[in-house]
Amino acid sequence: MGLIAASAPISLSATGSATRKVAKRGTLNLSFKPYELQLRHAFNLARYSRTTTPDVQVQLEYDGIVGYGECSMPPYLGETVESVTQFLSKLDLSQFTDPFRLEDILAYVDSVAQGNRAAKAGVDIALHDLLGKIMGQPWYKIWGLNPEATPNTSFTIGIDTEDVVRQKVKEASPYKVIKVKMGLDKDQQTINIIREMMPDVPICVDVNQGWKTKEHALEMCHWLKERGCLFVEQPFDKTWIDETAWLREHSPLPIIADEAFQRLPDILRFKGVYDGINIKLMKSTGMHEAHKMVTLARALGMKVMIGCMTETSCAVTAAANLAPLVDYADLDGNLLIANDRFKGMTVVNGKVTLHDIPGIGVKLIN
Repeated sequence: MGLIAASAPISLSATGSATRKVAKRGTLNLSFKPYELQLRHAFNLARYSRTTTPDVQVQLEYDGIVGYGECSMPPYLGETVESVTQFLSKLDLSQFTDPFRLEDILAYVDSVAQGNRAAKAGVDIALHDLLGKIMGQPWYKIWGLNPEATPNTSFTIGIDTEDVVRQKVKEASPYKVIKVKMGLDKDQQTINIIREMMPDVPICVDVNQGWKTKEHALEMCHWLKERGCLFVEQPFDKTWIDETAWLREHSPLPIIADEAFQRLPDILRFKGVYDGINIKLMKSTGMHEAHKMVTLARALGMKVMIGCMTETSCAVTAAANLAPLVDYADLDGNLLIANDRFKGMTVVNGKVTLHDIPGIGVKLIN
């Protein structure tokens, strides 16, 4: 399907192809299309498994310059291709004749409807890409960041059979940090396999709300500490505030918020509950708010991770522009899919590596 113009009524031909609106010069012109991400392996978490991720690709054009964005929708976000395309169809960005009015544009996008965080992130990323291209600079330079200060990224190993885990560990050999999905009865078995094959590589674990008691969680934190674990991400259901605060107080490992944490106001709520936050553009509505989140979390003395969903290199590279500001990076979502449309940030010797490409730093290859 071709790109659908959001600022004009959408009509479909008998074949289902979208009618495109002619872009008006001197205004912002938004278009988008669904794009299903194909995963290289089944993505197995404590609460579900999937082999694809629904996605919507976004373009924002101004005077012949095109910015690229993306909306990725794993199940727990509660968004769908239909909800994203409906939201984007409501936007009238042609009312803006100056793309540098970033605060006004994104405030308008946020005001159109509650929620829709991934949909809003797609517009935000495309707008940042457009502005960076107009200025001829990548965003990490616009923010004044040092590209050499990026951390190593983790490589994710999901919950799976012993044979598949061993295969994934072999694939992870170029990486210097391994992220392990946990929350089922195979947790210790998976860690033992990794330690057998990679005895010295630091690991971190993401429980995805899978642990059911405080006592088991604390026991696991001590067990993981002895095996070189860096931190534990989202150990309990996101509504278990008191239980998480108790675990944080007693755990030998930092406790990081993921599903419990969405947008900027959540940071103040979770001070004292979590040691740090995992910022993902699809939760935060994009790069603009994510940058504010880093600033506030740092002011409160909290750890910061920059993460991603399963995404193309478009959204992953957008997030990577923030990597020089954070403690941890989990930016492997593009490596987990088989149909990436972009070339962007790379991982060199395990390290997030930014390139001198204007905008968010990607080139369209498909």
